[in-house]
Amino acid sequence: MHIKKFILGFALAFASLLTFVLPANAAEEVKISGFTWPGYGFWFIAKEKNLAPNLDIQYQTIEDPYESYNLVTADRMDVVSSTVEFSPIAAERGMPLKLVAFANLSYGTDKIVVAPGIDGPADLKGKKVAVVEGGLAQIYVAMWLERNGFPFDSVEYSNIIADDAFAAMIGGDVAASEFWEPYGSNVLKALEGSKVLSQSREDYWTSQAVIADGLYMNEKFINERRDVALDTMRALYDAIAWWKENPTEGNEIIAEGMKMSIADVELVIGKDGTGLDGGLYIYDFLEAARFCGSAPGDPPFGQSNGQMSAHYELMSDWWLKFGFLETRSPVEKGVNCGLLKELYDSGYRG
Repeated sequence: MHIKKFILGFALAFASLLTFVLPANAAEEVKISGFTWPGYGFWFIAKEKNLAPNLDIQYQTIEDPYESYNLVTADRMDVVSSTVEFSPIAAERGMPLKLVAFANLSYGTDKIVVAPGIDGPADLKGKKVAVVEGGLAQIYVAMWLERNGFPFDSVEYSNIIADDAFAAMIGGDVAASEFWEPYGSNVLKALEGSKVLSQSREDYWTSQAVIADGLYMNEKFINERRDVALDTMRALYDAIAWWKENPTEGNEIIAEGMKMSIADVELVIGKDGTGLDGGLYIYDFLEAARFCGSAPGDPPFGQSNGQMSAHYELMSDWWLKFGFLETRSPVEKGVNCGLLKELYDSGYRG
C-alpha cells in the first residue's frame, strides 16, 4: 500500500513537473502590418474578442506600405493590409507577396476635391493635382480624366500625402486633390468654394472596384504555415461578422486600437454594420470569395464572379501607362485565391 502511494505521488509530482517545464501549446504568432485606417481595424476585434485563440495576432502600424512590403520580402512580416494596386508591381519585382482577398471597397470615402473656380476637368488642364504617385489616388484621377475626355497626363501630378495635400489645397498650391476621409470633408469645411467633382460611391467606381483595400500575405507564410494562414483569414472574417452584429462596440475597439476618434471611425465604416452608411463597404467572406472566383455567386455592386483577375489587369494597364511597370506579369504571379477557396470548400461561410 505504501509502495502504491509512493508511485502515485511520484507520478503526480512528475506530471506537475512536466506541466511546469513543457508549456501548453503556444499560440502561433502572426505579424500583421497596415497604416492607420479604420478598414484595417478588424484585427483588433479578432484579438480583443479572442476570436482566434490559437493565434497571437501582432498588429504593427506602419504608415508607409512600401516599408511593409519590404518587411515581407525580408521574411519579417506575414500579412499586410493595404490598398489593392500593388500586386502587379510586386509580381514584376519578384517579391514574395500575394494579394489573397479584397477586404473592402471605397464607397464614398474617396473624393476628387477641387479649389474654388474649378468647375470641371477642363479647368484643371496643366494645373497641379495632389496624389500619392504610384497609388490608387493617381489611378483614380487618371481614369476620371479619361472618362471625361481628357488625357490622363493633362494635369501635373504632385506627389503629396493627405496631411500635406490638405495644407496645399488651403494654401492654393494645388488646384485639386484626391482625398480620403476625414481629409476630404475637412477641406470642404475649411476652404470656401471648394467642391467635389467625383466620389467613389458612383456606380462606375463601385462596379469596377477601382478603389479598394486588400489582404496580402507572405508567400512563405501561405505555403509553409498554411494552417496558420487559413486561421488568420478565418479570424478576419469572424471579426467582420462580429462587427456587423455589434457595430457600436466594434467601432469603439477599432478606434482604441487605431488611436482614432469614434467620429472618424464612424465616418469611414459607418455606425450600423451594413457598410452602406459610411464611406467604406466591408466585404464579408462570401463576397470576397466570389470576387476572387473562389465561391459561386456574384459579389456586390454589379461586380462579377472572379473579377479579381480583371482588376489585376486594370491595375497593370495603368502602371504600364505611368511607367511603373516595364512588363506585364500573369495574374497568378500577383494573386492567390486558393485560401478563400480552401475555406469555402471546407464549409466555412464566415
